[in-house]
Amino acid sequence: MISQLTDRFGRRINYLRLSVTDRCDFRCVYCMAEEMQFLPQPQVLSLEELYTVASNFVQLGVNKIRLTGGEPLVRRDILTLVERLGRLPAELLLTTNGSQLERFAQDLARFGVKRINVSLDSLNEERFKALTRTGRLDRVLSGIEAARSAGFQKIKLNTVVLKGRNDDEVLDLVEFAKQSKLDISFIEEMPLGQITEHGRAESFYSSANLRELISTRFDLHPTPEQTAGPSRYFRMPDSDVKIGFISPHSDNFCAACNRVRVTVEGRLLLCLGNEHSVDLRKILRQYPGDDERLRQAIVNSMAIKPEKHDFRLDEEPQILRFMNMTGG
Repeated sequence: MISQLTDRFGRRINYLRLSVTDRCDFRCVYCMAEEMQFLPQPQVLSLEELYTVASNFVQLGVNKIRLTGGEPLVRRDILTLVERLGRLPAELLLTTNGSQLERFAQDLARFGVKRINVSLDSLNEERFKALTRTGRLDRVLSGIEAARSAGFQKIKLNTVVLKGRNDDEVLDLVEFAKQSKLDISFIEEMPLGQITEHGRAESFYSSANLRELISTRFDLHPTPEQTAGPSRYFRMPDSDVKIGFISPHSDNFCAACNRVRVTVEGRLLLCLGNEHSVDLRKILRQYPGDDERLRQAIVNSMAIKPEKHDFRLDEEPQILRFMNMTGG
């Protein structure tokens, strides 16, 4: 189905990132504050409302849906939503911190999740705990193994690199991905929310510098391959593993943006780095069952999708919502 969602700049939107919760069992230093205030239950979309949003996006031509959070697998009864979404004519994807995969991987694959991304910022147990504040590396590694056994079409690792925190592990993480036969993407930190753990300008590590570092051990060759996401990929001649770089600061991906986000409170975010949005929860609750009205609101939102974001490291964050509120 050709997408009916085209913005003012001619970009066709065929990819929905759907947050199912703002809650998480980790407190990653670049994602949220250590003491978070989560949304009260009445403000959160029900599983039925989340399905209604997703199914109407599919009717408008969206063919990829990624479930995000927070950590999506901590949402109660999440598998009931996954099973219904898996029947839609759209590719179903998931981003997770991996902590719950040992429990859920088999069912996720059985219910139609095709590909998953797993966050992994360190292979050192103490450092992993420091970066996530609450996470256990052994559970994540066990979850990755469970996912490998479950039969997903693709598993990719995501690593946020912070200078002085985990940049000395980049080569080891590439080696881990290579030996595990998993793709990996390195991500420049998204400047969302007010954090106190580190200065973002001081911790910034550009994708260009990462490629230079990785090239000291691994022979990287650019590849034209693309997925639905913003990674720019490279390959090694002795491996099928792809190494991606997501560069919201140094080489943004706005010109090819094909995605929107819906937060768990029903806010349709038209851009990662701007506040342009539409309140879908209001429509869902004021006009229950009126799918035509909901779809028209989604179509109309294309008129306010901005051309690009403008992240600046030398200023206070322009966007005060944390990443867990944005939807990964």
